Amino acid sequence: MKYKQKRNILLYMMIVLLPTIIGSFLLIKEELNENQQIRVEEANWVASIHASHWNQFVNESVTTLEMLLLTASSIVDDYRQMEPLLIRTHRTEPRYGGIYLLDKDGSILAGSNQELGKNDLKKEDYIQEVIQTKDVIISDHTFFMNNGQNVIGLAAPIVDEKKDLSAMIVFLLRVDYVENIMKVLTPDSELLVMNSQQEVLMNFNTPKEHAENDHRQWISTPIDRLPWSIRVKIADADVKDIVYSSLLITGIIFFLSNIAFLFVKYMLLKREAAIEKKENEAQKLELVGSLAASTAHEIRNPLTGIKGLIQLLSEKYNSESDQLYFNVINQEISRINEIVSEFLILGKPTAQKMNTENLNVILKELHPILSSEANLKNIKLICSVPPEPIFIKCTKDQMKQVILNITKNAVESMDNGGNLTIHLAKKKQVGEIIIQDNGVGIPKEAIEKIFTPFYTSKDTGTGLGLVVCKRLLESFGGQIDVSSEEGIGTIVKITLPLVKEK
Repeated sequence: MKYKQKRNILLYMMIVLLPTIIGSFLLIKEELNENQQIRVEEANWVASIHASHWNQFVNESVTTLEMLLLTASSIVDDYRQMEPLLIRTHRTEPRYGGIYLLDKDGSILAGSNQELGKNDLKKEDYIQEVIQTKDVIISDHTFFMNNGQNVIGLAAPIVDEKKDLSAMIVFLLRVDYVENIMKVLTPDSELLVMNSQQEVLMNFNTPKEHAENDHRQWISTPIDRLPWSIRVKIADADVKDIVYSSLLITGIIFFLSNIAFLFVKYMLLKREAAIEKKENEAQKLELVGSLAASTAHEIRNPLTGIKGLIQLLSEKYNSESDQLYFNVINQEISRINEIVSEFLILGKPTAQKMNTENLNVILKELHPILSSEANLKNIKLICSVPPEPIFIKCTKDQMKQVILNITKNAVESMDNGGNLTIHLAKKKQVGEIIIQDNGVGIPKEAIEKIFTPFYTSKDTGTGLGLVVCKRLLESFGGQIDVSSEEGIGTIVKITLPLVKEK
């Protein structure tokens, strides 16, 4: 009992607990990775949206700036004449904090407003860079105008025919305009706008401690037209969703593994029941065999005396009517002897001396007897024997008895004639004898009982014939299988292990 309990506990651990723990760990890990990937992709999407919007904003500003440059290039006398144009352009573009015309040294010549205050554009790095490179340059930082607007500078050179710098135009782009759009697009996202020195220029929904924490929790995307980048914080995982998913995954694996455990348990119980049934049958057969053997010895002793006395009486009383009775008595005594012989075989199946025998020879020796029995019942005998020898280990007479018993049953099942086929073949490791008839067949419910001692469907049968055949074949290391269908016939397959010729 303790062994079974330990085995059940070990089985439960192997089939249920370990797969549940390992499977849940792997699947939950995969779920967390997928969840992390989704959050990373979402952060990338947010960053790309804002980077794209910044690029669009700068591109449109550069396009407007280039139009002003074309106008400025046509004015060679006094660039201050452009001031009305700068004012009109500023009024039509609320995205700008101001538009200014600078001389080649960076001093203001004209502007769309007076909101620069004390801010001296000449000192700005990007203005100095335009002077040196004669290229369109964008500021790397923001500053506040007098009206409180936070702006970023975008400067472009005006060059003469000799490609010398003659003046500059500066757009001050309103940061708050872009900030408002960013807030509308992703109101709940934590994001930062960083300059090239990784300084925070703009902060959206991000506490200071988040901005300074592990950068592995952030996604950074550069802005193509600015020396800046958009940094978006990867959203925190939803603990409730993770717990729910983990419990669901664990529950499903636990449920399925329990089903697997019950199935394995059922198969083991079924196997144990089959083994137990086989052992019980073997015990019963052994008990019946012991009883049969002892009974057979007790019967044979007085039977020998009876047979001798009957023989003496038949010599004394030789009238026709007396001889008829003596014949009947002798026949019944012979029948009793047959039953007793089967009892002895049933009781002592291993009390035999086995030799290497050729199945071909055994069947050829039986052929005259089988043919005679078949002819009496108007049955056609078809015997197929291969030319090569098939050697097995057996007792020759007992092997003949097995074949005769089975063919006798086949002949008795065909009252109106038919075909009796005996096919001998050599397989890989076994010799195979197939005995087939087209008699009345055996009912399905009787197939499982035909090897039970004393079970018979015949009025005069003992129910020991097939039991003896099976016992003998098993003692030879072989086996017997019977398949049948009512009204069609029966197929008996005997397989015996091959041995080398001695």
